Parts: sequence; C-alpha cells; structure tokens
Amino acid sequence: MICMTVIVLDPRWPDQVPLGVVSQLESPVECTGEVPVSVRWALQDVPTRVSLTGWGTLLTTDPRAPEVAQRRARGEAIIEVPSLNDRVQEAVETMRHARDRGAWEIAQTHESLLPYLREEVGEFIEAVERGLDDDQLCKELGDVLLQVLFHAEIASRRGAFAFGDVAEAFTNKMRSRSPYLFDGSTGIVDEETQDRLWQEGKRKE
Repeated sequence: MICMTVIVLDPRWPDQVPLGVVSQLESPVECTGEVPVSVRWALQDVPTRVSLTGWGTLLTTDPRAPEVAQRRARGEAIIEVPSLNDRVQEAVETMRHARDRGAWEIAQTHESLLPYLREEVGEFIEAVERGLDDDQLCKELGDVLLQVLFHAEIASRRGAFAFGDVAEAFTNKMRSRSPYLFDGSTGIVDEETQDRLWQEGKRKE
C-alpha cells in the first residue's frame, strides 16, 4: 500500500475527498493555509490512523505550496483527487498563470488581442478548406480556444465573467433555441422543426 502523505484537493470542491482517500488518512492531519476552515472542522470527525513516520497527512489545494515541495523532495507520495484530471480546467488554470506571470499577457486587452483572434480563426478556416488532417484541425481549434480563454481571463480580472460563464451562456442559448436537447426526448429532429424552434427561441431572448 502507498504511504500517502500529501493529498491535493480540488480548489473548486475542497470538501469532496474520495472515500478511498479518507480511509487512508494518517494523523496528524494538517492543511496548507488556503484550505477552507469548513474542511478542517469536518476532518475532526474523521477517524485516522497514527502515522508511523510521524509526518502524518497534508491536505492542500495548492500543489505549488512550499509545504508540498518539501514533502515531494523527501519522496513522499502526492495523491490528487480524480476531479483534478480535468483538461478543460487545466487549460483555464494555465491561462490564469500565464496572465499572472507573463509581461506580454499582462499587457493585453480585448482590443489588442483582436488581430490574433482573426488570425487564428482564419487559420482554422484555411485548414478546413485545404482538407488538412484531424490532428492539424485539433491544433488549430486549440489556438482558437486559447483566444477564448484569454478573453475570458481578462474579463474575470475585472469581475465581469469567467470561462465557466461563457460555457453557461452557450448552454443557455441551446436550452432556449434547441429545447429538444433538454426535454428527455430522443431521435432525429428534422431541419424544419430545428429552424422553427431556433427562431422562436431567438425571439424570446
């Protein structure tokens, strides 16, 4: 069995600890500073085993924390909760770090990024028209996504909206204009019905 000493929680849901992890907690259980107090209180009611090493278990939502680095250097096991294996969230976090640390990224605005957005959309269109392979199409779409992430990050810094809100705006639009996707029905919807529902939803928005 792995001697587990560091558990990296998902900062979006820090109180969601898998049962398989809970059963292996070793005391003393410590938390890095950013872990919510509510999680610390909940841990008081969780039975733990006494650590044979004396180091116990460290809970964190920040894998870059100094305490985590120290334990990693000692060769201790680092276990991440499954929800962290989220490629979309990883992309969002990557963009956030880029905006924090890159002088060029920090200087950008919605307006200054418009030429890059036009360029990336144009390159995707060109890739489709040239019949390039799926790998290339995927890369070009990734470049378009970078622009969406960048604009969402800029907006989030002024408290306007974040990438999740952009995704929600898409879902809300589909809920309004393509209600059959959400009503539990199945089967193919003919184009005439699709167009009618789309226009009806558009008029109501």
